[in-house]
Amino acid sequence: MSKFQEIYHYRTMVTSLIQRDLRGRYKGSALGFAWTFLNPLLQLGVYTIVFSTIMRAGIEDYYLFLFVALIPWMFFSSSLTGGASCILAQKDMVKKIYFPREVLPISLVTCQFVNMLLSFIVVFAVILVSGKGVAPLALPYLIPVMLVEYLLALGIAFVTSSITVYLRDLEHILGIVAMAWQFLTPVMYSIDMVPERIRPIFWLNPMSSVIIAYRDILYYKKAPQLNTLLLASALGAGFLVVGWFLFGRMEKHFAEEM
Repeated sequence: MSKFQEIYHYRTMVTSLIQRDLRGRYKGSALGFAWTFLNPLLQLGVYTIVFSTIMRAGIEDYYLFLFVALIPWMFFSSSLTGGASCILAQKDMVKKIYFPREVLPISLVTCQFVNMLLSFIVVFAVILVSGKGVAPLALPYLIPVMLVEYLLALGIAFVTSSITVYLRDLEHILGIVAMAWQFLTPVMYSIDMVPERIRPIFWLNPMSSVIIAYRDILYYKKAPQLNTLLLASALGAGFLVVGWFLFGRMEKHFAEEM
């Protein structure tokens, strides 16, 4: 509890780091903050052309089927890869001043989460323009699903940020891991397309439950299944606990390893 209280006392530092990252993300670019909305739209265009025109996924309104899953995946992927470097990127600060090191992965993941929330403006705009609309009774389920994904991403960031201090190659490996993880998650395809004999393996992937929950709410316009939410919550909490304790054990020698 003392660690939680200490992090709470440093909440202003977390807020400052988030604001700095949001301001500096596209600093100097011609379009600036507009890239927050253009990035997902451009990725959507590429994936839609490939999977609905060339490879023909055969899914109705595939662009929408993909988009409601792509935005949450981009948040998780950026937390996975960005978390690896969040301690090393602030090595001067880590070596010179004291503050709870957990502040750094928390601020990074929260910044990515805010970016996802802004991108959801585009998601809802696309849903409304498509004529599909939303289900008012299903929308409240977005809050717990987002919270579960945030906790999962934070747990992953704790793991990757602490290990990368000691094993710098992990920062490069995670790019490949993120790409493989995306293809092993039903982002670009339906879980029903996975052969039944290997489907249990896919359910061990915590992001499978999260993505399916997003898609149930925004594409199928229904409340996610209770077992899906429970599985996602259990896996998210498990990763957070493991990441928290691993980070706590390894942070003691961060300054020496930099």
